[in-house]
Amino acid sequence: MGKSETEFSPGRRDTMKMLALGSGAGLLGLFGSTDTIAQKPEIPTGYKTGMPTVKIKSVKAIATAPEGSNLIVVKVETTEPGLYGLGCATFTQRAAAVVTAINSYLNDFCVGKDVDNIEDMWQSCYVSSYWRNGPVLNNALSGLDEALWDIKGKRANMPLYQLLGGKSRFAVDCYAHAGGNTPEAIAEDVQKYMAQGFRHVRIQQGGYGATSTVTQKPDFKAGGFGYEDDNYMNEHAYLKSVPKMFDTVRKVCGDDVELLHDVHERVQPMDVINMIKAVEDYHPYFIEDPFSPENMEWFKQLRMSTTVPIAMGELFNNINEFKMPMVNQWFDYIRVHVSQVGGITPAMKIARLGEWFNIKTAFHGPGDVSPVGHAAQAHIDLAVWNFGIQERAVFSDKLQSVFPGCPTMNNGYMFVNEAPGIGVDINETEAAKYPITTKSNWQVRKNDGTIIRP
Repeated sequence: MGKSETEFSPGRRDTMKMLALGSGAGLLGLFGSTDTIAQKPEIPTGYKTGMPTVKIKSVKAIATAPEGSNLIVVKVETTEPGLYGLGCATFTQRAAAVVTAINSYLNDFCVGKDVDNIEDMWQSCYVSSYWRNGPVLNNALSGLDEALWDIKGKRANMPLYQLLGGKSRFAVDCYAHAGGNTPEAIAEDVQKYMAQGFRHVRIQQGGYGATSTVTQKPDFKAGGFGYEDDNYMNEHAYLKSVPKMFDTVRKVCGDDVELLHDVHERVQPMDVINMIKAVEDYHPYFIEDPFSPENMEWFKQLRMSTTVPIAMGELFNNINEFKMPMVNQWFDYIRVHVSQVGGITPAMKIARLGEWFNIKTAFHGPGDVSPVGHAAQAHIDLAVWNFGIQERAVFSDKLQSVFPGCPTMNNGYMFVNEAPGIGVDINETEAAKYPITTKSNWQVRKNDGTIIRP
């Protein structure tokens, strides 16, 4: 049996004390004298950074429509001469309302604030109107947020992706859009994109829901119901056409190309579940937007019915709408419209959450996102580990004349330029040549005239 502490000899106790004192002396030798240790660190008297503080001087909206779609860009000017940032605030269907929100409210809210504190600016702006979100205020907030990130990149003399953690890949893999009024025409279009180097192609017969392939006059128009330019969708014909389209394209184009399809929320939940099951053997890369945001509970049934990957989220307004579907793993690709959720700051949070649940990104990149917005999300695509795919963008000569520095496409990949910040500028003189409008039409009806939700 070992001895108790009281049984240790005095010599051993003394030795232990000496070792302890020696250790303390050694530490004092390493870190300074007892007087030095007792000194309290200097308490900063104000906010200090490695660079001088820069304030917001003005915030304004720049509205333009070079290719017909209304595009809105926020320009944040600063107290540092020549330093400004740009962000995408495009809400095509209600562009004039976003312009008013930016010029009449956002400018007053921002002037005099520090450009560095992006998180604080986002959080304070988010609650500044008391009622949260909505596409008008979210797009205004997105434009501000992206412009502040643009400024931060310019101040750091780094492309935005560097501030988000650096590159996780050399470029952004994109999918192209193939279409036609017949499966054979679609297959031919797919082959065209394959020849250009695209490995992923979305296939659509006619417009969303095959609207442009319908030749018969719907009963609601014969009955004088609705409006002259309302579209008609034959749901039954659309549901039958999708498996036939996949079958033809696979036979013509082979198994190597990844095929995608967008339902655009236009059919009833059980009908779309059965349709997705019918295309399983063609191995879609994903099926997009099977349900409207009002029918989210149907994802439980969809998950039990099919193994086809699903993309969802471009209609979500509030970042919190992503939380539970991602936790429940209801879909495989985060279909974020970056300006709809409020910019780079929340988009990065959503992407990071997806990493925990093996959910990849597939950011929304239609023609009604400005080149500034396309570039901003491409920087995110480069940085996040769980990137999946990006909807490609087409930058016409006219767009590039308004927005110098657009990303470039090569072999199915999108490349950002390596300029500091987001990398896209705006020519305000050119932008003014293409005024926006207030017209928009998303009205699609059934045969009897019932509105179909997009």
